[in-house]
This record gives sequence, C-alpha cells and structure tokens, in this order.
Amino acid sequence: MTIEIYDTTLRDGTQAENFNLSVDDKIRITRKLDALGIDYIEGGWPGSNPKDEEYFEKVKTISLSTAKICAFGSTARQPDKIETDMNIQKLLSSETEVISIFGKTWRLHSEKSLGLSEDENEELIYKSVLYLKENGRKVIFDAEHFFDGYEDNAQFAIKMLMAAEKAGAAVLVLCDTNGGTLPSRIIEIMEDVKKNVTSPIGIHAHNDSENAGANTLLAVDSGAMQVQGTINGFGERCGNANLCSVIPNLILKMNKHTGQEDNLNKLTSLSHYVDEIMN
Repeated sequence: MTIEIYDTTLRDGTQAENFNLSVDDKIRITRKLDALGIDYIEGGWPGSNPKDEEYFEKVKTISLSTAKICAFGSTARQPDKIETDMNIQKLLSSETEVISIFGKTWRLHSEKSLGLSEDENEELIYKSVLYLKENGRKVIFDAEHFFDGYEDNAQFAIKMLMAAEKAGAAVLVLCDTNGGTLPSRIIEIMEDVKKNVTSPIGIHAHNDSENAGANTLLAVDSGAMQVQGTINGFGERCGNANLCSVIPNLILKMNKHTGQEDNLNKLTSLSHYVDEIMN
C-alpha cells in the first residue's frame, strides 16, 4: 500500500504568524512540491480572499507531473441550501479535480456554531459531500476537531464520519485540530473508527502538544493511508505535522511506500526554499 502525501503548506501553513505568500510564491512552491512527488497540494480556500482565487486561475496554466491541486472549504451552512451555498459554489468554480471540505464532528460546534441538531448536522455533511461528488469532484472529508469530538461524544463523531462515507467521500481525514491528543489515544481511537467505517482514513495533526509527527506516524501504523501536513511544520499556533520529517520516517524507518521515495534527495532543498521564500 502506498501512503498518500497531502500538502497544505499553501493553505494551513499560511496561517502561521508572519507567513505571507504572493500568488507567484505559491506557484513556485507548487512546482517544487510536484517535483518532490507530492500527491495532493491544497492550494487555498476559494472565496476566502482574492489571492486564493487568483492562484486557482494561475495554477490551471502550469503542467504538473504527479500532484493534484485541491481546493479547500467547508460544508454548506444549512442542509436545505446546499445548491445555493456560496462556499460550495466557490469550491466548484475553482475547477479543481479534488475538493477537501471540513464538517463539524464535535457536537459542541454543531450545536453552538451552526445551531444544528445531530440529525441536521448529519444531513448537512451527507448532502454537501454528495453534491460535490455529483458534480464530478473527488471529495476528501476533513472531520474537524474529530479527536476532541470523539472524547466528548464518540457516537456523534463517528456518525458524522459515516455520513460522509455514505455520500461517497474518497478519504475520511481525522483532524486533531487543537493538537492536544496524545499518541496512545490516536491508536485507540483509530481502532474504534475502523470498526465503523471501511473508507480510507487520513490523519491531520497539529503540534500544540508537540506530538503531531508522532501522532501522524502512529496513525499510519494503525491503518491511515493519507497523511496531511506542511513543509517545515508551518501552520496555525504551534504548527502542523512536519512533512520534512514525516516523509523520511515513513520511508526509511517504517518501510512504507510513498511517491517521494525516488526524490528524497530533493527534500532538504525544498525545506530551505520554503524558508527563504518566507524570509
């Protein structure tokens, strides 16, 4: 089995303090990530700012060898307004082959942020994923705050994963959005998730407790087939899982197959390149 590598430097990474990339910077990094053999490059959030919209227009004009460009956004806000939801329409208008959407899997956020009942949130996730899939997109579902949501109400969190799976999501990504989950719990929760869904599982770990790398590797050991992270671990607050350490650990220490096996000699220069662009 080949582990998919999903880079979110251009989206999640830019939430780091003082991290600012021009559109041309993003295109340059896109070319470097493609040369490394990255499977998915998350380019940004269409509709959130003009820069991201310009990126999606420009990236259509360049030829990539391995990477698929992915647009990122949220589910619709109301289950009865999927087709008219501006965020959903902006995702489609980016014209990317792959779309990653996040949905609420922590009951607290569903009730307080969206004002939805459990059944309404389940319907929202199902209809959002299904609508994008029916419009010809491969959909990756990011289960936002999944581990916190699981600790609060495991039945609710898993029910939302199952809604995305039923709608046809290609990958179910478990997000440690607060970065507070410890490695032992990653293993235990992964085992429970696998009892309830059969779709491929991904991992998206933040580093607030300094465990993003370890949590990512343990998730793969527990069956995750997609890894999300950023170059040099850049990201909001304490950052994301660092692909510059995760990728060689997967290949050299864990004997996993990834698309970067023949290009590991490019990893150090890519790390330096991103640092230099960031100044």
